[in-house]
Amino acid sequence: MKRTDLLRYLLAHGCELLREGGNHSVFINHALRKVSTIPRHREIDDYLARKICRDLNIPEV
Repeated sequence: MKRTDLLRYLLAHGCELLREGGNHSVFINHALRKVSTIPRHREIDDYLARKICRDLNIPEV
């Protein structure tokens, strides 16, 4: 999955960017107070994308 597609999906489900780290972006779901990191690679493995969605308690991609 493309990183930009995953970011659009997260933003559409109410998550927002908390901060930019050295190698990762940190997203937060404020409603549930859940946090997850997204690596800065062009391609993100589908398994990892599903894990990020589970961490943020949003429907899986």
